[in-house]
Amino acid sequence: YEILSRNVSKLHPLTERCVLGSAGCKTDVDQLRSVLDIKMKVYQHNHRKPMATPSVAQMLGNTLYMKRFFPYYSFNVLAGIDSEGKGAVYSYDAIGSFERTPFSASGSGQSFLIPLMDNVISHKNRCDEQRDLPVEEVVEIVKDAFLTAGERDIYTGDAVEIKIITKEGIRTEMFNLKAD
Repeated sequence: YEILSRNVSKLHPLTERCVLGSAGCKTDVDQLRSVLDIKMKVYQHNHRKPMATPSVAQMLGNTLYMKRFFPYYSFNVLAGIDSEGKGAVYSYDAIGSFERTPFSASGSGQSFLIPLMDNVISHKNRCDEQRDLPVEEVVEIVKDAFLTAGERDIYTGDAVEIKIITKEGIRTEMFNLKAD
């Protein structure tokens, strides 16, 4: 099929509290990551501190917008911790338009993941009370969502890399989706 490598990460840490997830053309994603890494180093050098997640979100939007006439073929999700210590997720189109959302997905399994997250996270069309979810429960929901997507979408792959972002840093978990 169209999976060229099964062991390539689609996630790229930009700071100790911010991770970029990208789907699309591998060469464009790699180029975008390189440009962002350079901009992050320049900021770190000039300001002597890492860039805050909302600032990274704006920088990514500006970087994508600068290439709007010949855009990167990459569809991005940025996640991190904001200045209040709360989780922040930003969803982007190819030319830099973005919004902060409670969750997001990008790639071939997106059409399977978004409706499930609408139900479980946003409580759309549900009568039970919405509650704050502990990290462990969110990780299990993500695993279940990717198991569902993996059963219906052959391009989803064999494993999911989950990055858990906290004030202390980023922790990575690998979860195999298929054993066959």
